[in-house]
Amino acid sequence: MTGRRDPKTLRSYRWLGVDDLRAFGHRSRMRQMGFDAQDWDQKPVIAIINTWSEINPCHSHFPERVKWIRKGIEQAGGLPIELPALSLSEPFVKPTTMLYRNLLAMECEELIRSHPIDGVVLLGGCDKTTPALIMGGVSAGLPMIYVPAGPMLRGNWRGQTLGSGSDTWKYWDDRRAGVITDRDWAEIENGIARSPGHCMTMGTASTMTAFAEALGLSLPGASSIPAADANHARMASQSGRRIVEMVWEDVTPDKIMTKAAFENALMVQMAIGGSTNAIVHALAMARRANVDMTLDDIDAISRKVPVIANIRPSGKTYLMEDFYYAGGIMGVYSRLSGVLHPEPVNVGGETMGEIAARGGVYEDDVIRPLDNPVYKEGATVVLRGNLAPDGCVMKPAASEQRFLKHTGRALVFDSYPEMKKEIERDDLDVTVDDIIILRNAGPQGGPGMPEWGMLPIPKKLVKQGVRDMLRISDARMSGTSYGACILHVAPEAYIGGPLALVRTGDTISIDVSERTIHLNVSDDELASRRAEWKAPPPRYERGFGWLSAGHITQADKGCDFDFLETQFGKAVPEPDIY
Repeated sequence: MTGRRDPKTLRSYRWLGVDDLRAFGHRSRMRQMGFDAQDWDQKPVIAIINTWSEINPCHSHFPERVKWIRKGIEQAGGLPIELPALSLSEPFVKPTTMLYRNLLAMECEELIRSHPIDGVVLLGGCDKTTPALIMGGVSAGLPMIYVPAGPMLRGNWRGQTLGSGSDTWKYWDDRRAGVITDRDWAEIENGIARSPGHCMTMGTASTMTAFAEALGLSLPGASSIPAADANHARMASQSGRRIVEMVWEDVTPDKIMTKAAFENALMVQMAIGGSTNAIVHALAMARRANVDMTLDDIDAISRKVPVIANIRPSGKTYLMEDFYYAGGIMGVYSRLSGVLHPEPVNVGGETMGEIAARGGVYEDDVIRPLDNPVYKEGATVVLRGNLAPDGCVMKPAASEQRFLKHTGRALVFDSYPEMKKEIERDDLDVTVDDIIILRNAGPQGGPGMPEWGMLPIPKKLVKQGVRDMLRISDARMSGTSYGACILHVAPEAYIGGPLALVRTGDTISIDVSERTIHLNVSDDELASRRAEWKAPPPRYERGFGWLSAGHITQADKGCDFDFLETQFGKAVPEPDIY
């Protein structure tokens, strides 16, 4: 192989190859587990970091996938070592998996740094596992390849296609309005999740696996393959074989995760109608990779790349299984070939230009041509103004278009429990033109910036047939969500951001085309309110929550811990072996 390294330069050689007392101890313990010299001698040791658990349905097939990855590593002459990591099951972990994204990133980084490994396969897919593994992997700096979980199969109810998340919200409102029965609701529950894999809408999971691939960290086309498809197992083996080659070639993340690669990934995110959560994660990953990326850079990309994937919730019709059959992510590359940077190289050693040239689209209504988009601009826009001086985000393609330029009266809630209780009142003073505000739901206030941003429509209005209205919060929302929701308001209310100063009855104006959001209150009045504002008590007094509160950055910086961002500090050196 061209450029093959000397085996004595491998990290694992320092643990297992040298003739000293410490290496004797390592080798004897390897033998204790049944390994022999033939397993490690002049072979790269490859970690498989596995985020499987028995309560993560998105990853329920990972034990089987590890077998295929292991097979590929062994075929290529490597020694696979499985290392379990925090699972971060989106449906079950409370108060939010986002609180623990940085914990998984830390665990991943330290697993890689502290073990005798030369390269790593990152096995994830459920929302926060993708960015967390990449953040940890790039900070550790060893050759790495990402194997995505893949989307589940389409849901089904009485012949209708169901999409995870998106149809949950839709039919929940129908049930609240009396349109469907309790029996209907129970049948939907039985039919909406039919196989292993993550959400099959273009939610955060599908968005982030596509982002990782477009960034260059997965094999071409890997992120589109449904979890239940036999091609997924083959992709896992191919990834195992490729990581061994990457170690010999010394293909480290810094050679892949360039500014141009991030811009490509963001263009793809815009084109596929991706989750707003991708913005927070993209900023965090870029800062770990020492790539200069801001919200303004992201909005500039949004202005030039339209939404072309007709996938729910930005699209109205199709799901990820349809997307795969229509050409998948490589079909999107082919549509964007005139705007994507062609030079970034992926883990397979191909350039984006070469990969895009191999892509094809086989159903034009699923992956639209650029001149017939689902929405004329990108999936996510960035708004700024006196209510969000450091920015906030919105997914306009998933909103009723009349709310993209709107002025309305604020209806303010200080907590989710308060909002949840009041929103069910039949006598609530609210109209469809009002703007619901939820605050104290940001990185510190949530805590962990939970997915509360798709605030429920008041029951009074749901009964009238209303299914969308303008909502603003410092929270996030599920990528499977839809509606006129403005999110990630920075700085957050909990630390005294302007959102903390809004009062019920104030008016707020937004203009998506102008990228503005404005609280129509005088500067003098806001100054008076600020003088009266009192900081809320801490959410945590010990443990990881306490650590997070002291070091988490705001949404416009990616919500990473300040002491982990590469550009603000030196990388931790590898451990000495004594």
